[in-house]
Amino acid sequence: MAEAQNIPAGSTTAGSIAVAAESTVATRMSAPPSFDVADFPVPHGREEEWRFTPLERLAGLHDGTAVATGGIKVAVEAPEGVIVETVGRDDARLGRAGTPVDRVAAQAYSSFEQASVVTVPKETVLSEPIRIAVHGEGGTAFAHQVVELGAFAEAVVVIDHTGDAVLAANVDYLLGDGAKLTVVSVQDWDDKAVHVSQHNALIGRDASFKSVVVTFGGDVVRLHPRVSYAGTGGEAELFGLYFTDAGQHQEHRLLVTHNAPHCKSNAAYKGALQGEAAHAVWIGDVLIEASAEGTDTYEMNRNLVLTDGARVDSVPNLEIETGEIVGAGHASATGRFDDEQLFYLQSRGIPADEARRLVVRGFFAELVQKIGLPDVEERLLTKIDAELEASV
Repeated sequence: MAEAQNIPAGSTTAGSIAVAAESTVATRMSAPPSFDVADFPVPHGREEEWRFTPLERLAGLHDGTAVATGGIKVAVEAPEGVIVETVGRDDARLGRAGTPVDRVAAQAYSSFEQASVVTVPKETVLSEPIRIAVHGEGGTAFAHQVVELGAFAEAVVVIDHTGDAVLAANVDYLLGDGAKLTVVSVQDWDDKAVHVSQHNALIGRDASFKSVVVTFGGDVVRLHPRVSYAGTGGEAELFGLYFTDAGQHQEHRLLVTHNAPHCKSNAAYKGALQGEAAHAVWIGDVLIEASAEGTDTYEMNRNLVLTDGARVDSVPNLEIETGEIVGAGHASATGRFDDEQLFYLQSRGIPADEARRLVVRGFFAELVQKIGLPDVEERLLTKIDAELEASV
């Protein structure tokens, strides 16, 4: 089953379901995955994976002209028992969760000098979150980060991105059998920052992975979360929210590859846009391979357009190579304020501006509550309120 709803002018949506189709990587990527940047042609903007991205605003990350001229500062606060390392390029854990699928990710992998690795030993259950602060200090930087959980370990990781940088990065999440990992990645960059990153999660047998991606700041932010399974019974939840202001480009491209039997995935992203030339892109790809019998998957994207001049492109895709599944579907919708909701609130004495703020806050609240960390949830709701003050 699938759902795709029409949306207003200034936005586009498309969806597709294909049964017994070719691999989604082969059909929608201009080149096969590779760690070698030379294996990827320089994109010109007409490729499927680049057609929504303003290449001229990537500061040379896509064509090889970007050179590491600046840096980022990475600070890790971890509970006792967690191992924090800085490793060289020869560490065997680097790249094990996934291979770069575009030229920027390959450029990042080819160009970083040292990587940050955070390891939670097997059977360790953390009562406090691991907090990773990534702060841009100007210029261009390339980075690689790994978070690894041993078998039956449980952890929550909060990654904060702040400051100013042109950053290309790969982030790997390795989950052992029975492990449980929640990752909250917050993009709260300064106005001129550029952030392009591929996130790879490899989920072990009966392991659970929850990702919450929150994007507010930056001039261009393009994130590529990817999930695959290393054994049966794995579960993935991919949640996201973004608030796109005038002139910003925020792009989230998800791929869940169901390559093992009896696994689950659920993706839900919500966005709000305001201001001239605000542009949000959400691409949701789910591939169910022939071997992935018993799969249960669903993906959803919702967008709320607050002002004229904003644009949304929302494209859910589902490819199925076996009929032996529990369920699979997708949905996409974009619209403006619900006049009935506003009328209801105003009829009870709530001023129009406050009513509009309450509607938007309620739109995001469902996903914010998925985080499970009161301090982070309150911080994000405060940020949403601050964004709304600019236009509502």
